[in-house]
Amino acid sequence: MIDVILPKLHKEGHKFLTISLIVTFVFLLFSKFLGLLGIVVSIWVFYFFRDPERYPINDSNFLVAPADGMVCQIEENISGPKEFSLENEKFTKVSIFMNVFNCHVNRFPIECKVDEVFYKPGEYLNASLDDASQKNERNLIKINSVLNDKIIVTQVAGLVARRIISYCNSDDHYKQGQSFGIIRFGSRVDLFFSNNFKVLVKKGQTVVAGESLIAGRKTLSVKA
Repeated sequence: MIDVILPKLHKEGHKFLTISLIVTFVFLLFSKFLGLLGIVVSIWVFYFFRDPERYPINDSNFLVAPADGMVCQIEENISGPKEFSLENEKFTKVSIFMNVFNCHVNRFPIECKVDEVFYKPGEYLNASLDDASQKNERNLIKINSVLNDKIIVTQVAGLVARRIISYCNSDDHYKQGQSFGIIRFGSRVDLFFSNNFKVLVKKGQTVVAGESLIAGRKTLSVKA
């Protein structure tokens, strides 16, 4: 219960919470109202940078959500990211939009080895828009699952977000649901996977990173 009420704080949130608490203390010296406002902001900062424990299915026949939020887009039989020269290969893409109240820690959808990481500067459109995947600042991560599935996870900055954090590198190994980064203040994550998987979510559905099932291997005859 304590972990639910007071989850651990992501390391990226330490400096922001410290600054917020210092400002709140100064505000309290001058005004109770400003001090109260500072307390509210500090609570929100802690809430935003929370890093709760997640419990993945630990099954490489399924892809779990790489982010908390709402499924804002599902596209099938589309070309892969040109940044990895995958234009001639077909993928399914599921996009998850994170608002400022969602947990912003990003997690790998499957047990994998990181193949390549590609950062691309860009604009800061509303992350829920379709164009955001192509125009916004983003960080693309190509991974290979333990069953040799080629998967791409893309962190996309949003209208408010100005900082993508990724701490994975080529040849790193990760467990399903293990965190690899965070995006600060409103953004989205795009998940590209082969047509060997069947989508198990619907547009508008809310998902939980590391736990919600996004897709299942078609050979399992799973039902959406």
